[in-house]
Amino acid sequence: MTNPDRVLVDAVLARRAGAFERLVADHQGLCWHIIQRLVRHPEDTRELCQEAFLRVHQYLHQFRYESTLKSWIGRVAYAVALRHLEKKQVPLVDAADDGEYDPYLQEGDGFDLESAWADAELRDHLRAAIDALPPLPRMLLTLYHLDELTIPEIVQVSGLPAGTIKSHLFRSRLRLRERLQARLGETA
Repeated sequence: MTNPDRVLVDAVLARRAGAFERLVADHQGLCWHIIQRLVRHPEDTRELCQEAFLRVHQYLHQFRYESTLKSWIGRVAYAVALRHLEKKQVPLVDAADDGEYDPYLQEGDGFDLESAWADAELRDHLRAAIDALPPLPRMLLTLYHLDELTIPEIVQVSGLPAGTIKSHLFRSRLRLRERLQARLGETA
């Protein structure tokens, strides 16, 4: 059975007509989501996505199939967005949130983000609460819950340890629940 990533990468490296365009079309949504959720500025996102795909084109020959092509491209997009935020001196997390792995946070937090998102009435409030999160927790939360990437895929994209990602997800869901409860004046 042939690996679709290998077929596409080989086609791009062989400079077959339309191959790179297909690679971009297949992965531009993920690239946009990662960068937009970190940067939150459409013009910067557009430029940074172009930069990410330029880097993908430049360094595709170094892709070693140690992860999926999707994860590798996500990692490139993530690195481009991080460099942008560092230049602008935008903090990735709140000062109080060190992102350290906390094994005690692995119990369920009782907040069902997917159900809240499905409720049209809650969705606008939830979107505003997600937008208020710092860049890194916002991106991790949306990759996991909205883009449905697995923890191992997010590890590949971000380079963060799985425990750190889980801690960020837990704390982010707690923040969302608190904000929704405060905004709606009831248990969310």
